[in-house]
Amino acid sequence: MRSLLITVLLLATMATPASAEPVVGRADQPANGTERNHVAAPAPPRPAVASGLNRPDAKLGYPRRTLLRAYPEDQGDRSIKLGLAPYHSLAPRLNDLQRRSDRVSVEVVGQSTQGRDLYLVTLTAPESAAQTRKQDAWREKIENDPVAAARDQLLRNTYKAPVWINANIHGDEWEGTDGALRVIEALALGTDRHTAEFLHRNRVYVNLTANPDGRVAGTRANASGFDLNRDFVTSSQPESRAMRDVVKRIQPLLVLDEHGYVANTLIEPTTPPHGQNYDFDLYIKHGYAGGLHMEDAVQALGHSEAATPEIPFRDYEPGVWDGWAPIYTAQYSMYHGAVSYTVEIPLRVNRNDYVTQPVTELRRRSAINTDVVEATIRSALTYVRDNRLSMVDNQIEMFRRGLAGESQRFVPDGFVPGFGPEDRYTTEFPRAYVVPVGDGQRSGPAAARLVDHLVAHDVRVKRAERAFSAGGREYPAGSYVVDMHQPKRALANVMLEAGRDISAKVPVMYDISGWSHRLLWGASVDVVRDGSVDVRGRDVAAASPTGSVTAPEGSDLALVPADGQDAAAVNDLLSRGLELRRQADGTIVVPASARSAAEEVSNRYGVRFTAVGTVGGVPLRRPVVAGAVAADELKALRDMGFEVRPVSTDVLNGGFDLAAVDVLFVSSGLRYDQLTVAARSGVDAFLARGGVVTRGATGARFNADAGVLPVRAVAGREDANGVVTVVDDAGEVGHSFVYAPYWFTDLGPGVSVRQRYQDVVAGHWLARADGSGGPEAAAGQAAVVAGTSPRGARAVLFGTEPLFRDHPKGLYRQVADAVYRTAAHPGTAL
Repeated sequence: MRSLLITVLLLATMATPASAEPVVGRADQPANGTERNHVAAPAPPRPAVASGLNRPDAKLGYPRRTLLRAYPEDQGDRSIKLGLAPYHSLAPRLNDLQRRSDRVSVEVVGQSTQGRDLYLVTLTAPESAAQTRKQDAWREKIENDPVAAARDQLLRNTYKAPVWINANIHGDEWEGTDGALRVIEALALGTDRHTAEFLHRNRVYVNLTANPDGRVAGTRANASGFDLNRDFVTSSQPESRAMRDVVKRIQPLLVLDEHGYVANTLIEPTTPPHGQNYDFDLYIKHGYAGGLHMEDAVQALGHSEAATPEIPFRDYEPGVWDGWAPIYTAQYSMYHGAVSYTVEIPLRVNRNDYVTQPVTELRRRSAINTDVVEATIRSALTYVRDNRLSMVDNQIEMFRRGLAGESQRFVPDGFVPGFGPEDRYTTEFPRAYVVPVGDGQRSGPAAARLVDHLVAHDVRVKRAERAFSAGGREYPAGSYVVDMHQPKRALANVMLEAGRDISAKVPVMYDISGWSHRLLWGASVDVVRDGSVDVRGRDVAAASPTGSVTAPEGSDLALVPADGQDAAAVNDLLSRGLELRRQADGTIVVPASARSAAEEVSNRYGVRFTAVGTVGGVPLRRPVVAGAVAADELKALRDMGFEVRPVSTDVLNGGFDLAAVDVLFVSSGLRYDQLTVAARSGVDAFLARGGVVTRGATGARFNADAGVLPVRAVAGREDANGVVTVVDDAGEVGHSFVYAPYWFTDLGPGVSVRQRYQDVVAGHWLARADGSGGPEAAAGQAAVVAGTSPRGARAVLFGTEPLFRDHPKGLYRQVADAVYRTAAHPGTAL
């Protein structure tokens, strides 16, 4: 076996000679960010042998061997065609390595959407339990007492540098798994002195396939249709949560996220804009040097197809491959103290190429890609070996600045070659954030959800034991405080800040550039800009329960929907056959006879039932929704407890019966003009009695083609996205989210405006070259409209994105309200 000291030049001897290959374009999401989540894949067969997870005892040293359960052979696994390792081969291979080597430990850190095990492979020299405890204590010291850690010479000399390799997060970008397997086997079985020495001073963690369902099915997304590399600060998927927990637990110094496919190979660091919350001086020095080191390793392979790797920081224009959003593996991991990279291997083998290229050509390309993966991993490990002390000091310094509340450092021009004013993005951290309870909180469930989410991401939150003041305001006991003097303050801030409108800074953005858990998750959160934060309290492990039933015994109960959890509670009660009523203002009335059920759902969903203020209301039943929707919308609707039956043009043409449907939700995959005569007749009959909710381009076209509401839909610029302020029909200013926005003009009879655009808060929204589609044109225009169609349908049309990627949870109530209103009896107010 080769040692880690073998130079990158010798790696070329492993490469298969290859003829010149035409340039292959980027197969990732286009720069205009128009791709949404995908449809789900079919369920896999269950394992033939399920031995349980056999989780290793965390108190043990290393190795920590786990007998992995075997999965049945699946010849439909799409990786087989490429000559790569099918998922079912991984457990036997890892079990064998654990048997043969005392340097290998494997844990099952979770299951995929379809129930496949997620493998975390740890490579390190054997450790006693006491040695492992010491390493854990040092890791904690680096984060929690960085001043002492910086003075601890034993720590600095003997702390094992953790490196995390993340492979195959996009299921149809396979080779990260196979290149990582080569490195795993070399480190596990190498007999040379240098490999042994490396593993005495470092730990290597490998997430062998982050998306096993996608690997088997050959899809970019997971089986729920979510792009996992857009899910980190939302962590809506089990695979994303497993990755989050790994990076939080191991606190890596360096992260590699292996992807494909970009001609020649792409190696971060990114172009500007760079995330404004980073201590960028602590990243770019090693980020750029390590990237150059990987470039040398890839070139040394001798593959002409990878002869000129691309480093976006050096080679791309701003925004083409930016480092702004915390949604990606690499950009998210930086907030946990890592020098992180996305690596895009060069030769496309997925999508159309998978189908049209000969197997021999596909396998030739995959072999080269696997070489590139191996080279980048080996190079990264060598870089950590050679720069370990400096990288440890960098991580210590990041956490020290956070705890001290120090300002970000000014990074001068030329700090690394090419660094200039276009790279300089900074922020001023507030002193704290406060999540109030009681009358100052618009939604108790939303506040609890936000607090639990922050804690799950290793953000420190304190619950006040007594009333306190901060920022000139008074808060009751029980309120939550995010003191920004904490190690991972950058992560706390990127989740809670409003963000920034960077439209004028860069001409284009790779993906979304606006998000905010504070503005979009439905909770009231106050910003304390400066001053002292002297709050007596305890660190939060979980938010306090928020559910309550305060109405007197024997009286009807009222639930005022303010969050998606309220809708979930209502739908839960409706599913039990209870007779609820809905008042004109949206208040849900629960009969006194259902008090015990209300108490149960109050505890389950954290919702609040009060006394009924006024009598009346129309009967409400649980709506059945036919959803021509994207994967994220399907998840959100089902999370709110709606019964959703997925439909599309093909499904309706196949004979789907709308007779039992109350609401047709159209945002993806349905074209009225492509329906058969019979299917169109069924839709027309439905439009005479049912409700319609639409969103986006597909919804706007359906509305026009089917003649639902008499309005004209105007498309904003296609790549526009971000957080915006809106004004509702009562004149109240709030926030919403847009992604390829629409607005509505020329409103016909019976159509009312529910919400109007106001300003851009954060994101990227420019006008087109001809001046159309920009935020100036949208300002004051109708973002959401409602009315009754001349055909009889009650409809709500969204030009915003209220369910986008499971993120803007505070907007879900708008959709729930639209579904209830459009499903209501004719004659009730929209």
